[in-house]
Amino acid sequence: MAFLLSSPILNFSFPKLKHKTIDTTKSKALCTLNPNICTQSIVRRSANYKPTIWDSDFVLSLRSPYMEDKYTNSIRKLKEEMKMMLTKSITPLDQLELIDILQRLGLAYHFQDQIYGILTSIFNKKHSDKSIKKDLHSTALEFRLLRQHGFNISQEIFGDFQEEVGKFKTDLYEDYKGMLSLYEASFFSEGGENMLEAAREFAYNNLRKHIQQNQEIDPYYAKLINHALELPLHWRMQRLESRWFIDMYEIKQGMDARILELAKLDFNNVQATYQADLQYASCWWKSTCLAKKLSFIRDGIVENFLWAVGENYEPQFGYCRRMCTKINALITAIDDIYDVYGTLEELQLFTDAVQRWDVNEIEQLPDYMKICFVALHNTINEIGYDVLKEQGFHIIPYLKKAWVDLCEAYLSEAKWYHSRYTPTFQEYTENARISISGPLVLVHTFFLTHDKITTDSLKCLKEYPEIVRLSSMVVRLANDLVTPSDELKRDVPKSIQCYMNESGASEEEARQHIRSLIRETWKKMNKQGRVDSPLLSKAFIAAAMDLARIAQCMYQYGDGHEVHECETNDRVFSLLVQPIPI
Repeated sequence: MAFLLSSPILNFSFPKLKHKTIDTTKSKALCTLNPNICTQSIVRRSANYKPTIWDSDFVLSLRSPYMEDKYTNSIRKLKEEMKMMLTKSITPLDQLELIDILQRLGLAYHFQDQIYGILTSIFNKKHSDKSIKKDLHSTALEFRLLRQHGFNISQEIFGDFQEEVGKFKTDLYEDYKGMLSLYEASFFSEGGENMLEAAREFAYNNLRKHIQQNQEIDPYYAKLINHALELPLHWRMQRLESRWFIDMYEIKQGMDARILELAKLDFNNVQATYQADLQYASCWWKSTCLAKKLSFIRDGIVENFLWAVGENYEPQFGYCRRMCTKINALITAIDDIYDVYGTLEELQLFTDAVQRWDVNEIEQLPDYMKICFVALHNTINEIGYDVLKEQGFHIIPYLKKAWVDLCEAYLSEAKWYHSRYTPTFQEYTENARISISGPLVLVHTFFLTHDKITTDSLKCLKEYPEIVRLSSMVVRLANDLVTPSDELKRDVPKSIQCYMNESGASEEEARQHIRSLIRETWKKMNKQGRVDSPLLSKAFIAAAMDLARIAQCMYQYGDGHEVHECETNDRVFSLLVQPIPI
C-alpha cells in the first residue's frame, strides 16, 4: 500500500535541535506572527531516550519456516485430535482442566465453539443437580471458567467451604492446589461480593505461608503459586502468559505430549504472522521519517507493536495490529512533543491544528510539528478510507474527536506543569484517563474489530462506553504506580501526588490506595465484560480488557528503568523473534 507520507510537502529544513534538561518555563516566548523565527533561541528539555536496539534492518531480517505446509499440516491434524479429546466422554473436571490448559497455552481460540458447548453443559447440570459436592479446586476452577465465559454463576458456590460468614475453613490450608484455584477465581469478582474478597485474602495469605515456610510443594505448582502471587492470571497479557506456560506445562506431571507439540507449533506459526505484521509496521515507521527528523522522540516501533499484540493477539487480527501499531507510534511521538520538547505556545498551536484537521493550515506550526501533523493526518485518513471502502461508514469525525480529546488532555497537563498547579484527585483522573490514550486506542480498535458498524453503536462510541473508561483507568493507574519518588517531585502531578496533596497521606499510603482502585476498577470491568452488549462486539470488549492486561504487564517492573527495559527486550525476543524449539 502506498503511503501519502512520501509527498514533497514533508521535505522540510529543520533547525538544529538543542537537548538540555532545563525548566521550559524560563524559555523565551514563541513569536506570535511567525513561530519559526524564534525556534533556535528556545532551550528545550530532553528525556535522554536511549536508541532502540531493534532497528529496521534487524526486523526485516526476521524469517520463520513455521508457515510452511509441513508445519501447518501438523497443526491441522493435532487440532482435530484436540477436538476429539474435548468432546469425548470424560469427567467434567477433566474437561475443565483441559479447557484451562488450552487457554493458558494460547490454543483456546481454535476451539471456541467446543469450549462454550462444554461449559454450557456443565452450567446446566450444576443447576439441575445441586446435590453434587466438589472439592475446592474443582469448584473454584468451574467458577472461574464459567464467569470468564459470561455465565451467571454466584459466589455462593463457595459457601460449603466457609465455617461462618466471611471465614473459610482452616483445614483448607493444606490444599495448596485448591487454594491456588480459589485465589485465581477471586479476581473475577464483580464488586459487592464479600465472599470473593474474603477468598482472595484467605488464599493469598495461605499461599504466601506455603512459599515462605518452604512447604513441600510439587515444583510445577510452586512455580504457578509464585507466578500468581506476582500477578493474577486474569490480569496477565495472554500471549506472554502462553509463552511462559508452555515451559511450565513441559514439566507438569502427566502432561500430554500432543498438546505440548500443538502449543509449540501454534506459537511459532502465530509468531511468523506477528513478524510479517511487524515488518509492515517497521517499513511504515521508517517511511514517516519521524524518528530521523524528531531526534527527541522515542524510537520504539517494536515496543509499540508489542502493545498491539497485547490488545489483539489472535492471528486473524493482523490488520488491527498493524494499524494499532501506527496509532501507538503516533501517540508516543505526540506525547513526547507535549511532555518533553514543545513550549506551551507551540503546544497550543498543535492542539488548534488537530482541532481544525486541515493540512493546508499547518504553516503556522513550527517545522518539527509540521511533519508530525501531516503524518497523523495522513495515517488517520488512510484508516478512515479503508473503513469507508469496506463498510460504507465515514468514521474520520470519530477518529478526529479522539485525537482532539487526547491533545486537549495533553495540553491541560502541560499547563499544570508550567503553572506548577497540582490538580485535585478527581481533576487529575478525569483528564488522565484520556491522556493515557486508552480511549483513543480503543476508538480505533472499535472500527478495526467490528464486522458490522451500526448507527446506534456509533452513538454509543461518541461519549466513550463504560468499558473504555474502566480499561483506560487501569492503564493510567498502573502507569502511575511505577512513577519513582524522585520523578513525583519534578514531573507533571500523578495520581499518587494528587492523592497525597489532597488527603495528607504518605506516599506508601497513596500507592496502596491506587492499588485498591485498580482492584475495584477490575471488578467493574468484569461486570461490564460479562454483559452481552448489542452495540459492542465481543472482540471489542475483549480488546478493551486486554489493553488493561498489557498495561499491567508492561508496567509491572517499572517504566523507563533499566530493569524494565531488559524485561521488555526479553519479552520482545521471546514473543516476536525466537521460536520455541520443537
